[in-house]
Amino acid sequence: MLKNMISSRKYQGTKDIAWCISTLCGLGFFSSMPGTLGSVAAFLFFVVIPVPWYLILATAILGVSVSQLYSKRIGVEDPKEVIIDEVVGVWIAMYGMPSGFFLPALFLFRVVDILKPFPVNASEKLPGGWGIMADDIVGGILVNLLLTFIRWLYIGGGWSHIL
Repeated sequence: MLKNMISSRKYQGTKDIAWCISTLCGLGFFSSMPGTLGSVAAFLFFVVIPVPWYLILATAILGVSVSQLYSKRIGVEDPKEVIIDEVVGVWIAMYGMPSGFFLPALFLFRVVDILKPFPVNASEKLPGGWGIMADDIVGGILVNLLLTFIRWLYIGGGWSHIL
C-alpha cells in the first residue's frame, strides 16, 4: 500500500498525455475518494453535454491504452488516481436515460463500483488497462440495464403490455 502511494506521488510529477487523460489532468489526486470525484465530474459533464455513444466508445478505447501505460510506468496494477474508467462507467450508466434518471444512475454506479458484484468483479481481473477499464464498463452496463428495466416496469407500462 505504501509503495503504491509513493509510486503514484512520484509519478505525479511526470505529466505526460497518459497521466493527463487517465487522471483527468490530476483530478484523481485531489481526494481520498478519487472514484467518487471522477464519477461526479463525469456526471456533471454529461448533464451539461449529453455524450454520444461514439464518444463513450472512443474514451473507453483511449482509456484502456492510457491507463495501461500509466499503471505500467508507476508499477501499480490499478492505481486509485486513474479515474478515466469512472468517467466511461458513469457515461454508460446515464446513456439513453431521461434526465430524471441521471442522479439514480450516478448513485447506483457508485454502489456497483464499490461493491463489485458479479460480473463486475470478474471483469476487473483482466490484465492491464483492460482490467482497469472493464469493471467500470460492465458496472455501467449493469446500471443502465437495471434503470432501463425499472423505467419500462414503472413508466413504460411494464407487464400490462405483455399480459
